[in-house]
Amino acid sequence: MTIIQMKYFPETAESNSFQKAGDEAMEKRQANIEVVTKFYEEVFNGQDVSNIDKYMRDDYMQHNATVADGKTGFIEFTDFFFTLDPKFEILKIFANDNDEVAVFFKCTCQANGTVNKVVDIYRLQDGLLAEHWDVVEHDIANVETLSGRDLFE
Repeated sequence: MTIIQMKYFPETAESNSFQKAGDEAMEKRQANIEVVTKFYEEVFNGQDVSNIDKYMRDDYMQHNATVADGKTGFIEFTDFFFTLDPKFEILKIFANDNDEVAVFFKCTCQANGTVNKVVDIYRLQDGLLAEHWDVVEHDIANVETLSGRDLFE
C-alpha cells in the first residue's frame, strides 16, 4: 500500500522515507515467505526435522487440536505424519506487514493416496516460526465441484 501511495507524492525527503519504509516492508515479507518455503521443502517434503532450530522458535504456539506446542510437539506430530509419506505442493503463498504468512497447498499422502486441501497461517518472530493455524479439507481426491472447477486451480 505504501508503494502505491508513493505514486501520488512529489519527490521530497518525506516521500523518500515512505519509499524506504515500503521497500523494507517488502523485503521483510519476502524474507518471511522464503523462511516458510524452505521450511516446507526441507522439513515437510524432505521429512527432515534435524534442522528445526533454523525455522522454529522454542516457544512455537500451535492452534491445531492434534499437535502440542513447541518444537517437541511438532516433532512428535511428524513421527506419525511422515509415515503417510506426505508431499506438499505449494499453490499460493502470501505475506503481510504483521509477520504473517499464509500458504495454500495440496498435500498428497502417498502411503494411503489421501489428498488434502490445506491453508496454513504462520506468524513469524525474529525470522522464525512463532505461531501456526490451519484449515484442512481432508480426503478430497474424488470430490466433484458444482462449478466444475478443480479445487486447486
